[in-house]
Amino acid sequence: MEFLKLKIAIILLSTVIVSVDAQVNQQVLETTFSKSYELERKGDFKAAMEELKKVNHNASYEINLRLGWLNYNAGLFDEAVIFYTTAQKLKPYSEEARFGLILPLSAIGKWNEVINLYNKILEINPNNTVALYRLGLVYYGRKEYNKAHTLFKKVVELYPFAYDGLLMLGWTSYFQGNYNEAKVLFNKVKLFNPTDASANEGLGLMD
Repeated sequence: MEFLKLKIAIILLSTVIVSVDAQVNQQVLETTFSKSYELERKGDFKAAMEELKKVNHNASYEINLRLGWLNYNAGLFDEAVIFYTTAQKLKPYSEEARFGLILPLSAIGKWNEVINLYNKILEINPNNTVALYRLGLVYYGRKEYNKAHTLFKKVVELYPFAYDGLLMLGWTSYFQGNYNEAKVLFNKVKLFNPTDASANEGLGLMD
């Protein structure tokens, strides 16, 4: 009986210790993140990173994501790729981490990897309009207008009166030689903004 009481007491004590440790860790994390944000606002990205690295960050999605962001803003693109990749591995379905990883990969011109990331986001979430639109911009910049058109068209189907989607679908249609569709789209843009310079330019090219 005494042994059982002792065992119960040990279990209760362990529970209290774990609870206290968790509370202390939470306080440490909150303080660390707070200091990091403050240093970032001052433009001291290196110091902001060092604050986060003081705690064990290897298994922390949040810290790795933030270290990716800070390294990107500091112009340390290769390092940013490493941290964003770690965050993405920790949360395999995270769109957030993939969008973050796209930033430094775009900065160093690794466009095939960027395309793969956008496609992965769309595989997980086919109606993600941010990914649809930005991937459309990549293909538009490459003059792959058929691919861009498919993506912009889906954006417009989901958001029929959104300026960016209408304008880019209009220009893509123009470069495909589909002038009737382009005119309709540019005129819809003008309903959003009657003085829009880009829409008026497109219409002027087809007069």
